[in-house]
Amino acid sequence: MAFALPVWLAVQEELLGHEEADCAAPSCFDEFDDEALFKMFHLTRPCIAFITDTVRVRMRSVALKRPALPVDATVMVALNYYAHGVFSADIAQRFGQSQTECLVIISDVSRIIAGMCETFISFPQIREARANVALRIEKLCGIPRVLGVLAPAHFKIRASPYEKDSFRSFVNTFGYTSVVSQIICDSDGNILSVEKCCVGSTIEQEMWESSFKGREMEEDLHGPYWLIGGKGYHLSKHVLTPLSEPANDIEIRFNDAHMRIHNVMRTTLGSMKRRFRCLMQLGFAQEGSLDKKSNIIKTCSVLHNIAKKFSVPPPPVAGKIEPLHPGKQRAVPDEINPEAIKARQELINSIFSIAPSSKDTPSIGITEEDV
Repeated sequence: MAFALPVWLAVQEELLGHEEADCAAPSCFDEFDDEALFKMFHLTRPCIAFITDTVRVRMRSVALKRPALPVDATVMVALNYYAHGVFSADIAQRFGQSQTECLVIISDVSRIIAGMCETFISFPQIREARANVALRIEKLCGIPRVLGVLAPAHFKIRASPYEKDSFRSFVNTFGYTSVVSQIICDSDGNILSVEKCCVGSTIEQEMWESSFKGREMEEDLHGPYWLIGGKGYHLSKHVLTPLSEPANDIEIRFNDAHMRIHNVMRTTLGSMKRRFRCLMQLGFAQEGSLDKKSNIIKTCSVLHNIAKKFSVPPPPVAGKIEPLHPGKQRAVPDEINPEAIKARQELINSIFSIAPSSKDTPSIGITEEDV
């Protein structure tokens, strides 16, 4: 990860700085063996312990009503919901909680974990970190100076068809109702940035232009690097898109390389939705109140990165992974910056003019089972 050692050591140090009795006390998770834990939460025991201790520390500094349950029980209720997307009657009964009380618990835990985005979701900020991320991406696809993959991530919701204008605003390019967030990942499937929670019909280029990361990149705050973007984005000096009509073998090779790294996002989102099935259906949404949906998306992104740090495999693939959305274009296309077109063509000509031999073909990357 771009934020690997210092951040994790800092969190561990903060945990160890508090009373040892907090972390050493018996936990409700102790009642389950490792196999049962993974089945119930799609996480391992060390990973769950880290999450629980981190939430415990965070709760001390966040203004919440006094929780009705111990921290480990609170975390258990939330993690089980994230893993399966439904309330467990057994867990609710175990702790004497109604469905309404469980909803409050999940909302509180989601707000706490989403508030830790800056700790566990980190875009490479220093020169060495950017160079390391770019090198791994170049080894995978052959394209240099790339910091990550940029894509809109759609999550299904329910919207009332009786509110026609609102309903239409949630309908995405695949024809179902969703909310959409802007996500950036690296070649290993670590989430580097998650922003926004918009109605499903939102144009991704507009999300990019209004996002913090979009403004930072386009203002050159992260140096002369690209992000890989799909056809829904405009080619710019920092967003590298594929050629719509490749004219020769050189351009075809570039598009193939672009697709290789772009597919990492599809695999990453597929892995997240398998591990956190709540993302498969986020429930009812209204256009003006998407904060709770945003918190769940950010929470699952944080937990995804923590799970990867603990090398926790996702549940097995079941069925096909949904392809990335083709992108919704503006009614009136914008003119593309000629300098951006020139820079892309120079990149293509310098890197892809010679066909690689089979032994030179990049093979580093992630598969659906790795993420």
